[in-house]
Amino acid sequence: MLSFDALPNEFKNDAVKKYYDIIKTKKLTCFFKRFFDFVIALMVFIVFLPIYIVCAILIKCTSEGPVFYRQVRVGRYGKEFRIFKFRTMVVNADKIGTQITVGDRDPRITKVGYLLRKTRLDEFPQVLNVLCGDMCLIGARPEVPKYVDAYTDEMMATLLLAPGISGMASLEFKNENEMLEGKEDPEKCYIEEILPIKMGINLKYIENMSLWLDIKILVRTFIAVFKHD
Repeated sequence: MLSFDALPNEFKNDAVKKYYDIIKTKKLTCFFKRFFDFVIALMVFIVFLPIYIVCAILIKCTSEGPVFYRQVRVGRYGKEFRIFKFRTMVVNADKIGTQITVGDRDPRITKVGYLLRKTRLDEFPQVLNVLCGDMCLIGARPEVPKYVDAYTDEMMATLLLAPGISGMASLEFKNENEMLEGKEDPEKCYIEEILPIKMGINLKYIENMSLWLDIKILVRTFIAVFKHD
């Protein structure tokens, strides 16, 4: 963990310092969290490899473009990285619409992409980001730079940890796309209404962070993946 003085300037405020001090007291938790994440991510990758291959073939055979969508996200300490996700939209979807998905059937989503999103299989390749150390299993979802630019001083504290594949905020807002449907300005709604609530949940996670909490959230995530409303 970087010393507070070594953090980027945008982190050097009293609001972030509060959470920095909390994380600093949980060094052992952070160590076991990383070990746990690596082991579980490796197991998931091996077990789901045949499914990954089938998904890749379906994506390639049914629409033009690459198998993966490597969007730039903001990670720990504000460092940018490229996330691994199965491509579920047409090529250059972010250039012909918002950077967030609006509605259950955003017209930019391909037929295979719709199935992958419904089963959340599009997110599973992110275990590669976990293995690389860019992400963890449980934490704040990584945002695109545009939305990080809208963070308050306190929200920046969520970037003291690696972003996660899932988390309490992700579970609470699993139907986020539908919530934005019909909004006159979906991105404005996301930044002004949804993002502050999600960040509040993520900050609460930092305060209560433990390996046991990660396990409980991970179990809830798998239940959500296999449960169909």
